[in-house]
Amino acid sequence: MKESSWDECLNYSSAVKITPDKEKAASLAETAHDRIKFSLKKLSEKNANYVFEGYYSSILEMAHAIVILDGYKVNNHICLGYYLRDVLGNDDLFRLFDDCRFKRNSLVYYGKRMDFETAKDAIEKAKKLINELKNVINEKRDK
Repeated sequence: MKESSWDECLNYSSAVKITPDKEKAASLAETAHDRIKFSLKKLSEKNANYVFEGYYSSILEMAHAIVILDGYKVNNHICLGYYLRDVLGNDDLFRLFDDCRFKRNSLVYYGKRMDFETAKDAIEKAKKLINELKNVINEKRDK
């Protein structure tokens, strides 16, 4: 089933309620941070798509950390986006996430590599999204 909102993610069990787990969320955030450090290689036309994939993996880890802090397990990327939009009420975060998700899916599932300029732009958007997700994690941890 193709979900179109957070409520549908819950209704179709693509997202389920769990006990919040601060330790698991912290571990995911740390893994994302370490992956970002690993991805900070000199960007070139040959590695730009792979660097973007590394940033996207970090985005996923951070998004999962956020939902875990709020007591949810989410089984797909689209529902992570709906969480940002519908639960956190942040349409800008959703749009950034969805753009990165679309580019990553095109790359991984359809073999559509981005040209260098598009990949550089996608990496900059991913970095912006990562910074915003860090802020959300820090706010939730401080509560």
